[in-house]
Amino acid sequence: MTLRLVRAVALNTFREAVRDRVFYNLLLFAVLLLGASLVIGQLGAGQDVKIIKDLGLAASLLFGVGIAIFIGIQLVAREVERRSVYPTLAKPVGRGVFLVGKYVGLLLTLAVNMAVMTIALFLVLAVYWQLTPANVQAVWTAPAVDPRLLIALLLIYVELAVVTAIALLFSTYSSALLSATFTTAVWVAGQFVQDLRTLETIGVSGPTAWIASAVSWVLPNLALFDVKAEVVHGVPVSALQVAAAIFYGIAYSGALLLLAVAIFRRRDFK
Repeated sequence: MTLRLVRAVALNTFREAVRDRVFYNLLLFAVLLLGASLVIGQLGAGQDVKIIKDLGLAASLLFGVGIAIFIGIQLVAREVERRSVYPTLAKPVGRGVFLVGKYVGLLLTLAVNMAVMTIALFLVLAVYWQLTPANVQAVWTAPAVDPRLLIALLLIYVELAVVTAIALLFSTYSSALLSATFTTAVWVAGQFVQDLRTLETIGVSGPTAWIASAVSWVLPNLALFDVKAEVVHGVPVSALQVAAAIFYGIAYSGALLLLAVAIFRRRDFK
């Protein structure tokens, strides 16, 4: 019964997200950027294919984060602000089921988004591969249509799952605007967690180093999901590293989701 309700909420969330014009706008801009990278890549002598891959992976991450934040928060915080959440919760749909269903629906939305951008990226690379002379391809450190790009794209998706969980957590007790601001701030800060943990190595000590270290263990370590440079330059990424990053993403997202459900259950909508 519970799984059926979660599935129903998730599918409804997916349909809402697909109907949202923001989703189409972000997806369109992402695909256009991937296409533009084919032109921009021509400007980098000998580095063209790397530029295309870098831009493609960066576009997948940035536009994915945009969808995770703006659509994710709108579908929860907006329902609360407009009080359209009341009829849903009045039915046999618990608050926990409601939030988990929203999260699963948003993950499905992001999966479709990532699939479209992955196909677009590989199409751009395939076209460029066909148009590039063999003597130029000989100096590439990795093939244009490189299956290892899927590793970077997979970890980008896991990172987006974490960002979605963060957005969902903030939207359970804050307004849409503040939730978007907080989520963006946490995402940016999460890129520098490793730097916070190594402040002592550059001479920072005392309370500043202790606070930075404590904060670094609370913030998501998003650097774990960043293997774009390795993949673009043909550097091997171990299966253990990928598995550890995926496990961390699942564990962190799960913890945030449990916290979000606990907060949402205690929230008074009167």
